[in-house]
Amino acid sequence: MLAPTTEAELADAIKTTSGPLRVRGGGTRPIGKPVAGEVLSVAGLSGIELYEPGALTIVAKAGTPLAEIEAALAAENQRLPFEPMDHRAIFGTDGTPTIGGVVAGNVSGPRRIQVGACRDSLIGVRFVDGHGTAIKNGGRVMKNVTGYDLVKLMCGAYGTLGVLSEVSFKVLPGVEACSTLLIDGLSVAEAVAAMSKALGSPYEVSAAAHVVNGVDGTPVTMLRLEGFVASVAYRAGKLQALLGAGNVESDLEKTHAGWKWVRDAEKFAGTAGDLWRISVKPSEAPGIVAALGTDEVLLDWGGGLIWAELPAGTDARAKIGAFSGHATLVRASEATRATLNVFQPEPATLGAITKGLRDRFDPRGLLNPGLMG
Repeated sequence: MLAPTTEAELADAIKTTSGPLRVRGGGTRPIGKPVAGEVLSVAGLSGIELYEPGALTIVAKAGTPLAEIEAALAAENQRLPFEPMDHRAIFGTDGTPTIGGVVAGNVSGPRRIQVGACRDSLIGVRFVDGHGTAIKNGGRVMKNVTGYDLVKLMCGAYGTLGVLSEVSFKVLPGVEACSTLLIDGLSVAEAVAAMSKALGSPYEVSAAAHVVNGVDGTPVTMLRLEGFVASVAYRAGKLQALLGAGNVESDLEKTHAGWKWVRDAEKFAGTAGDLWRISVKPSEAPGIVAALGTDEVLLDWGGGLIWAELPAGTDARAKIGAFSGHATLVRASEATRATLNVFQPEPATLGAITKGLRDRFDPRGLLNPGLMG
């Protein structure tokens, strides 16, 4: 295993290698087709480089544990806006999630519908490409014009274009209060309608989720409100009146636990089926859930994200048919991941662009070859 501790060592390791590399951070997210090659761990590139609470900016090496980032921010009553998911529950892994892994997978949680994804908070990156060249793009402030937006390109590339060494984020202040409006017994179609109505209201809903089989086996729809105590209480009452249903849960411990359950898809922790992550137009969610033919689903982002568990080896795309979105096989056996397309197949034109980018950034095909198909 290659385990550099500096960007210079990382560049040298890539420049001098003669075979494919499996890029790894904390080892908590085994997503993608199986990759053969020597492990290249960036866990040794760790530490917060710069944190300026007044400027709402944090810069850290890619191998820095996510928990270290979140602890530093919490001490100043700040947070990463996009609420990154922890995949250990659904995979049963015991590694340490890293901030570089979050960026590599564009990992985002329930608050995405309000503040955007990981890539929307990412303002700068440093990485080493397949040539062994260190590259910097973006900066440590929001306003920068640098030509090619490699920041967005690297976010969600799963280490196939370059190996991250440093990342920079804008952050947001924390919140004083958090409440959840819980509505029981809605069908998927009714829940999507309620979530759409809530998100279109002036009451600043920061998360909207629905589960067909909740903890007690019955459907529940969840709508989150955050902010100052008086504001949250007022908006919760108004939202309850708007929808004509629901009970408000204001206990912080219960509310945080409930949204962690949604964020980390804990419904599927320890289960045996394949797990799919399907991004769709919320209006299409009821039809897609019906086509999947399972009640083992969790809807997030107001219905724009569907987590679905299907029997091992089942191709969700074949069951859904044509739709305007994309489906990712998040959890399955190595044999299934080697057989099915893990990521949504790209149209020919987009595929040609992707190939051109990989040929440019990694001409020797060293970095996570084949991981994204």
